[in-house]
Amino acid sequence: MNHIEKDPLQKKLEVRNWIVLGIFLAVSLIFMPYRFTLGILLGGLIGIINFYWLSRGLRKVFQQFLDKAKSSIVKRYYIRVTVTGVALFFIITRTPADVIGLIVGLSVVVVNIVSTILLEFSKNYAKEVE
Repeated sequence: MNHIEKDPLQKKLEVRNWIVLGIFLAVSLIFMPYRFTLGILLGGLIGIINFYWLSRGLRKVFQQFLDKAKSSIVKRYYIRVTVTGVALFFIITRTPADVIGLIVGLSVVVVNIVSTILLEFSKNYAKEVE
């Protein structure tokens, strides 16, 4: 089985996910109530775990060069969405976490991807201008 190395950009995204979550948590600890901060923490963890799970699943599918790669990807997607939905259900119904904080936490990966794209684009644009 061929081992596919992680792209440097993916490694940056993975590290920056934790940095963005840390920043969100620090700001929330200072300015927001405990329930909101708990929501950010739990949402951020779910988002980051989902990101790792997606990349690991895609690497597995492409390493094996499956004839049925599309069905394998779709099956893994539905499993991931179901597990995420169940986790979110239990967080919303069984913990004191704030739902808005949970949504902010879930957006950690999106904020990271958008900011990383803008940062990389500005670096490449600055190189082209010189």
